[in-house]
Formats: sequence, C-alpha cells, structure tokens
Amino acid sequence: MSPLPEAELVRSSVQLYRYLLRCCRRLPAGPVQQHYRHAVRQSFKVHADEDDPERIQQIIKRAIEDADWVMNK
Repeated sequence: MSPLPEAELVRSSVQLYRYLLRCCRRLPAGPVQQHYRHAVRQSFKVHADEDDPERIQQIIKRAIEDADWVMNK
C-alpha cells in the first residue's frame, strides 16, 4: 500500500514531486520533515535532465516505494 492514495496517479516527474512533498507534510514537523523535503528537492534537481521515458518511470516507481518505506518507518 502506498503512503497516499494518489500514488497510482503519478505519471510524470512534476506529479511525483508534488506527491513526495505531500508525503513530507505527513511526517513529524521539525528536522525530519525538513530533511526529507530537502532530499526530495535535491533528487528532483539531480534528475531534471533525464529524458529517457523508461528511466523516468523507474525513478518514479522507486521514489514511491522509498516514500512508502519512510512513511511506514
């Protein structure tokens, strides 16, 4: 099960970015939330030049799985 029900609707990098920031809002306020928000932003910047559709889908799938793990932790 995904951390938020919208996970199945994520198809693009912008949708993923918004989804992950929404997940961060559900984390405890303070350093933990700030850490993951920063990590999401940095990852988005690192992968901004990715243009291979298959690789983008792999990144989206992995990011959702990682978000699920963090939210259940």
